[in-house]
Amino acid sequence: MTNEEEEPLSPMARIFQSPGIDYCAVTIMGFKTKINPDVVLDALRHNVYNHSRFSSKLSDNGAKWIETEVNVEDHVVVPYIDPKEIGEDGESFVDDYISHLTMIPLDRSRPLWDIHILKVKTTDAEAVGVIRSHHSLGDGMSLCSLLRACTHKTSDPSTSSTAVPPVKRRGEVLHSLRKKGWFLITIFTIGSTMTLIWNTIVDMFLLFATILFLKDTKTPLKGGENAMSNPKRFYHRIISLDDIKLIKDAMNMTINDALLGITQASLSHYVNGHYVKKNTEDGALTSHTNNLPDGMRFRVACTVNLRSDIGFKPLADMMVKDSKCKWGNYFSFIFLPFSISLQKDPLVYLKKSQATMARKKHSYHANLVYFIIKIVLKVFGAKVAAELFDRPVRNTTTCVSNVIGPMEEISFRGHPIAYIAPSSYGHSHALLVHFISYAEKMIISMAVDSTVIHDPHKICDEMEKSMKAMKTVLWERGLL
Repeated sequence: MTNEEEEPLSPMARIFQSPGIDYCAVTIMGFKTKINPDVVLDALRHNVYNHSRFSSKLSDNGAKWIETEVNVEDHVVVPYIDPKEIGEDGESFVDDYISHLTMIPLDRSRPLWDIHILKVKTTDAEAVGVIRSHHSLGDGMSLCSLLRACTHKTSDPSTSSTAVPPVKRRGEVLHSLRKKGWFLITIFTIGSTMTLIWNTIVDMFLLFATILFLKDTKTPLKGGENAMSNPKRFYHRIISLDDIKLIKDAMNMTINDALLGITQASLSHYVNGHYVKKNTEDGALTSHTNNLPDGMRFRVACTVNLRSDIGFKPLADMMVKDSKCKWGNYFSFIFLPFSISLQKDPLVYLKKSQATMARKKHSYHANLVYFIIKIVLKVFGAKVAAELFDRPVRNTTTCVSNVIGPMEEISFRGHPIAYIAPSSYGHSHALLVHFISYAEKMIISMAVDSTVIHDPHKICDEMEKSMKAMKTVLWERGLL
């Protein structure tokens, strides 16, 4: 039986399911034990109606959510897998299966999500669960809050996973200046305001230039015209969160700064490896150290949470009307210039990422992008707004995001989770990099267009090498 209650979609949700754009989120979870499908079905029957997004379908015009009856059996897929199909490498089978999913659209006649249970042993897990949900349902923060609500601590099944306390966006600079007098506060405020206005003007000029004509240099990581419709493949690598924290503390920066620095270093070395030129010297082949072309333009779209509270809230709080940390797609993008170059000192990559982020934080770029899309959507409609959204994505090289995951190991109905690897598909980038922290681990999750990037594991290898090189230098300089 269908309920007549309807709810309008948010601006970003309209964009993600508009004509020509079909963004879907994929959350891959490795479990430490085999998965019992009956347990999953029972949990869904009792809980799916607690969340309106997962018990609603899209209206015919794609502008509203309509509550509907959910048959959970239609949303849970447990494929029969012949052991001969798996062979010796369960990882390859899982990769192929999920890649195939990216070519099968979600059924719009019912709620836009499904769960695939793969009884396949891989390197990091005894079984794999794949949650596919349309991006119009919610962004990374929303989906992580839902995950927290559905799980509990492995160490204490009666307790839900610990949420990260809210972090206000205001810095501590102004607070420290109050102790030194109002004169310094006034000088600081004027200077900060002028810098904010100037940075915003420059960023908006570059944004409109990117929409109209400014394109990144064609590199081995740049997506082609068919990147949006090409099947995506997903890869992950688990590294130590403690190592990231060591680098972060030693360099007096944020974890985001450290991750961007590591990403900048790894992509520099990866791209350089594809420009290797061989020549013959004394009958032997040798490779030049730096083969990168001059004047390379390489920009990264970085997701920015627009909520006033950065930390996670319980799911019930996010669903409350007018919540400061509300459910949905409340995020935007900033575009970061990456210096793709070979540096003798690996810490240079960290310093550059820190300086770039410090400048971008002092700009209204992200808020204005969201505001412009909202206005264009109202005035010109979803098709024009979608094109406005996708143009800068096509003209930049890649996208990077970071989400704070559960602080402790969590379990779903007695099934302990080994790793969580979120990603998405339907975008125009050939490479998407997601980072998520989970139980003292940092998971690197990548979505790649395999027609462009044939060796994605090398990118993960370069990330590990770059992180180790940074740690080594910090130890040698006595900074750790």
